[in-house]
Amino acid sequence: MNYIGIDIGSTAAKTVVFDGEKVAASFILPTGWSSKETAARIKTRLDGSGIDVGSDQNKVIATGYGRISVDYADKVLTEITCHGKGGAALMAEDCLIIDVGGQDTKIITVEKGTVARFLMNDKCSAGTGKFIEIMANRMGVDIDELFTLAEAGTPIPISSMCTVFAESEVISQIGAGKSKEDIAAGIVESVVSRVALLASRHDSPDKCILTGGLSINPYFAVRLAKKLGQEVFIHELGIYAGALGAALLAADKFK
Repeated sequence: MNYIGIDIGSTAAKTVVFDGEKVAASFILPTGWSSKETAARIKTRLDGSGIDVGSDQNKVIATGYGRISVDYADKVLTEITCHGKGGAALMAEDCLIIDVGGQDTKIITVEKGTVARFLMNDKCSAGTGKFIEIMANRMGVDIDELFTLAEAGTPIPISSMCTVFAESEVISQIGAGKSKEDIAAGIVESVVSRVALLASRHDSPDKCILTGGLSINPYFAVRLAKKLGQEVFIHELGIYAGALGAALLAADKFK
């Protein structure tokens, strides 16, 4: 029996296959413009690996921005529920989960194995991965290059709370001849500050884990830990936290 978690986010779709004992497979696809087409591509990928989602031997739970587009799912669940389950499983204990995604940031406290409290940012990309993507494009680099530059720079303050105005600030700094490294460091620090501010509003356990797309950048975790004044853990499956939680919840429900 396989338990499959599918997390279709605004920019990337994550899939985890849990065989009841371990993660047997995982993969990421770009979401693109249509979540329904993305769900179809995921099904094709699973079929190609010998996993028939229509079989009684395979159970699917979908979550994320495009969860309702997964028409072959046995159940759909909210992002908070799945990210809470997945993040806590990665830490193997109660913890604070900071999930920085493409369009939102979620702060989730897990106590006694269940979600106790959560917060989300407002409808603005300033404290999300989308902000970094937009700024990287403006600077003519990709996201990985932006983080490499940031590590070598000294942050230049970016005061605007709005992505549009912040982009104007970056353009002005470029025009003023400021170094790419310092501008990149300022961009990363801007997101770190907004995420830390949201997390600080949340009473939380001592343990903290970073999940979501930015969890694959250790430098972001380092800066966030400094801002929070506590260690922030990362995990190789951190980007899959929502899909992992969905797969584990499928096992709980259908095993």
